[in-house]
Amino acid sequence: MRTRPGHRRLAALGVALLTALSGTASVSSAAADRDTHPHGGGLSATIRYTEYGIPHIAAKDYANLGFGTGWAQAADQVCTLADGFVTLRGERSRVFGPDAAPDGSLSSATKNLSSDLYFKGVRETHTVEKLLDVPAPAGPSRDAKDAMRGWAAGYNAWLKKNRITDPACKGADWVKPVTSLDVATRGFAIAVLGGQGRAIEGITAAQPPTSGAARTGPDKADTARAARELFAQDDSDMGSNAVAFSGAATANKRGLLLGNPHYPWQGGRRFWQSQQTIPGELNVMGGSLLGTTGISIGHNANIAWSHTVATGVTLNLHQLTLDPSDPTTYVVDGKKERMTKRSVSVPVKGDDVTRTQWWTRYGPVVTNLGAQLPLPWTATTAYALNDPNAVNLRASDTALGFSKARSTADILTSLRRTQGLPWVNTIAADSSGHSLFTQSQVLPRITDELAGRCSTPLGKSTYPASGVAILDGSKSDCGLGRDKDAVQPGIFGPSKMPVLKDASYAENSNDSAWLANADHPITGYERVFGNVGTQRSMRTRGAVEDVAGMADKGGLTVADLQRQQFADRVPAADLTAADTAKACAALPGGSATGSDGKPVDVSQACDVIGAWDRTMNTDSRGALLFDRFWRKLTAAVPAAQLWKVPFSAADPVRTPNTLNTQAPGFATALADEVAELKAASIPLDAKLGDHQFVTRGGERIPVHGGTESLGVWNKVEPVWNAAGGGYTDVTTGSSYIQAVGWDGGRCPVARTLLTYSQSSNPNSPHYSDQTHLFSKKKWVTERFCEKDILRSPALKVVRVRD
Repeated sequence: MRTRPGHRRLAALGVALLTALSGTASVSSAAADRDTHPHGGGLSATIRYTEYGIPHIAAKDYANLGFGTGWAQAADQVCTLADGFVTLRGERSRVFGPDAAPDGSLSSATKNLSSDLYFKGVRETHTVEKLLDVPAPAGPSRDAKDAMRGWAAGYNAWLKKNRITDPACKGADWVKPVTSLDVATRGFAIAVLGGQGRAIEGITAAQPPTSGAARTGPDKADTARAARELFAQDDSDMGSNAVAFSGAATANKRGLLLGNPHYPWQGGRRFWQSQQTIPGELNVMGGSLLGTTGISIGHNANIAWSHTVATGVTLNLHQLTLDPSDPTTYVVDGKKERMTKRSVSVPVKGDDVTRTQWWTRYGPVVTNLGAQLPLPWTATTAYALNDPNAVNLRASDTALGFSKARSTADILTSLRRTQGLPWVNTIAADSSGHSLFTQSQVLPRITDELAGRCSTPLGKSTYPASGVAILDGSKSDCGLGRDKDAVQPGIFGPSKMPVLKDASYAENSNDSAWLANADHPITGYERVFGNVGTQRSMRTRGAVEDVAGMADKGGLTVADLQRQQFADRVPAADLTAADTAKACAALPGGSATGSDGKPVDVSQACDVIGAWDRTMNTDSRGALLFDRFWRKLTAAVPAAQLWKVPFSAADPVRTPNTLNTQAPGFATALADEVAELKAASIPLDAKLGDHQFVTRGGERIPVHGGTESLGVWNKVEPVWNAAGGGYTDVTTGSSYIQAVGWDGGRCPVARTLLTYSQSSNPNSPHYSDQTHLFSKKKWVTERFCEKDILRSPALKVVRVRD
């Protein structure tokens, strides 16, 4: 019974591929004949490449689809992937040295040694194997595991049959075959990025106090402030915008979706674009995080979705009361429990390093959540970290459910069934005109009631400020409990998630769920999800202004989404540029005193800012000057002193406003910025693109967009290098962008762009091709339907096999 549908899908696939081969004169005979005959019953897939190296992967089942995906990802990103597998095997210290830093894509570890100690511990305790054995839906499905197995086989087959040309790992002995366990461990690492992955330094460095150690704990006010800053999205290396419009706002009453994730431009957290097809079973296209088997953000014929990094705090702490005679024993309900001691050895060049980790019923003991948030292990107190995503290997099934969905209702069904998203919101629209926002993520089940009843004195400061709960670990009735509709203990069930259905627009820019639609605020959720009634980021304010105006105008099409994506409007400038220019012109003698005490002629800056078009387009004159000035001003002037009109929850999009140009630091920021640009020999009215760029193949590619504090929808975070001519690289920003709608035909109307291109190999033809498109604000017209794939002038067909 299970074989016959597979044969029918394979037959359908064969017909489609024969049509492709016979109907495309542009395919070379070598490409057409390559690996056309699978043998020995091994895995195989057909990959059809269209413009910009985008693969359309077709196979008969999930194992074979995974095979094709692993192969194609290796072809584009073998060095980046191999580097990540060194991390997951806990071998970075041996290969790259213990004190060097990982790229940050799989954890927050600042040194290879701490990264290795953590991931070796995961390996030696068989953490991921145990999760793979958990039956679905609490564990991964057979389809998800088959895809992992196939991905590993595809990656290995590519390694066996191809020569590496990327100089990043050409000839390196650390590029090795992988197992399906390696692939699953990558999924685990991504799941715990906001929990254990954030605390790796604190987990691997935690050691019992010596005799005579101090008994004082962390300062409450300092810890609350540090927690608030640590979990603030405006300083994160990942973020996103997304908006879904319902049929009430569109030209044809069908939905529209614009997704704009802001992810790293380098390293292992890049997106990679593909189409995945199992005839009769699956047909989906979009962006995948490297090393994953499915589509992370994408669309099919009926539904489109995107994600934004959510404000939910994916961890909590339990404050342990220690046995006075033994700091590795803690007390629960008056009974003593010994911590579990884990000794982990890491191979380092020339020797092994062994360290001990300490684990409790709640999770690992941690001594910090980063350098700014110490949690000292004293003679009386220690802190254990609870991360519910450390038992969540379900994200692949959630993505698979999205890929097969036909409506926003199906998206919610998938979320209810799998509950696999660790740290993102979901925004979706469908061809029937429905829109959706939901913050359905795996969060520790911290209710406000529980936090009020069980928070320690330290937790009473951190929870209101940041959503980080610190509970009394000495009481079992301060445990997290279980919701009836939750697939695992200690997390919220789907009925507790913030949801907004069928609003004219549903938007998120990494603030809480509260203003997904300003006319229909979402309230009533627990503090751990995020806050309500507080000041929004400049990016959220600008985004809500834009999309609410679009929805009010109505008659929207995909072209309107494209215009919004690259409008490059600067909301901060709309609020402040005119006042800045006016106050600048009023400075006596056109002069201001810099922070070094020297006078600076700023008169030209007044005119440049006044004439600036208030965008971050590459040809904008004054954009660079204002950007650098704004950074200096907001760093020097406290938020409470920056505005004359304070924030009001009754008017959250338009407040605060009116720049306080009399604030100490305003004139100094102007002077310092003029001096900075002059010292770098950069004209004050220089075009932005002349001094904000990336270099690919020796060629400068101008980059538009702007930093977080400016509020630009098209966010980029560039790297300042005055000696190099300004902003000479981009760390994070707009990545896999998609604008999707429907026109009543069988094919979705989709425009996409992968800003940094498919491959990180400088020898690849797809190393910078889409980066050039991004620079020129051009898009890729997607080839989703069969007829469009066959019409591609770049079509190349490759049959890959094990």
